[in-house]
Amino acid sequence: MTTSIATTASTLPGETPAGGPGASFGTLDGGTGLPPGASVRRPNRSLLHGLLTNKKAMTGAAILFIFIALALLAPVLYPDNPSKITGMASQEPDAEFWLGTTAKGQDVLALTIHGARSSLFVGLTVGFASTFIGILVGLASAYFGRFIDEALSLTTNVFLLLPGLPLLVILAAFLPPGLGTVILVLVVTGWAGSARVLRSQALSIRSKDFVAAAVVTGERPLRIMFREILPNMASIVMGTLLACIIYGIGAQAGLEFLGLGDVSTVSWGNNLYWAGNEGALLTGSWWVFVPSGLCIALVAFSLSLINYAVDEVTNPRLRKIQLRKIRKTKPASKPAKPRKRASA
Repeated sequence: MTTSIATTASTLPGETPAGGPGASFGTLDGGTGLPPGASVRRPNRSLLHGLLTNKKAMTGAAILFIFIALALLAPVLYPDNPSKITGMASQEPDAEFWLGTTAKGQDVLALTIHGARSSLFVGLTVGFASTFIGILVGLASAYFGRFIDEALSLTTNVFLLLPGLPLLVILAAFLPPGLGTVILVLVVTGWAGSARVLRSQALSIRSKDFVAAAVVTGERPLRIMFREILPNMASIVMGTLLACIIYGIGAQAGLEFLGLGDVSTVSWGNNLYWAGNEGALLTGSWWVFVPSGLCIALVAFSLSLINYAVDEVTNPRLRKIQLRKIRKTKPASKPAKPRKRASA
């Protein structure tokens, strides 16, 4: 079965073709259409290695790491209650308050740093939970088929057809406020899209020879799903995870901005909610709402960079475009002059 896995999985998206790195991409440079001495970036052996050598992925990871570090160090940087009144009302940024104060006299920088803890926690939790449910539903639907596939597909279609924002508002309005409620609401409304994407990818892998060989040898369904099918969906799973995290952060901010979250907690969405209630836009206090909005945008931008890098590493078409750009940017080297023969 190992041989069949190696020969079949080599044609899957994101996998290295049989024969070594770049075996099936040897003609992308037009038979060494690049100038002499120019280097061609071959497809990487693994997704992790490809991401570590991708500029977009490293830039996005660096931005995300900064926010995670600030969220973890928030109790050290500002040990007091961030909602505590520490200055004059609506004070502009200065040496004492780097991001100014709110209409109540709260430090905007402290609110922004502490708000990262709640927003990132909700985003990561919603992302992992939604992706996990999507993996279970997608794999089970694709592997078992028949009645199970029809039932799970019907359930997924129902959740996809339900309007997202009204359902979020209704669930958040009738459930008790709190982070647990926000996470539950976002997971319930956010798993269906990932399940549909993962099911379609799992269906294409289910028909491969190495899966059929595993079924014939009597391996258990769970082992086949999680040891044979799931590893070949790594790039799709990672892209779905990043998209769900972006959805979780943005949806939480939207709910809290509408006042449907727990207004007693400090988060980027609640910072925007209180900025709107206190008339920051009317008074021109831009320093109250810009930091939280900018943080949401930067986190989403960093995750989008990583998501695009995953596609760039695993998609052969994007690698082909990269090779074309290399051929255009690399200057042609001058041909070497022939050496003169020494006279007798």
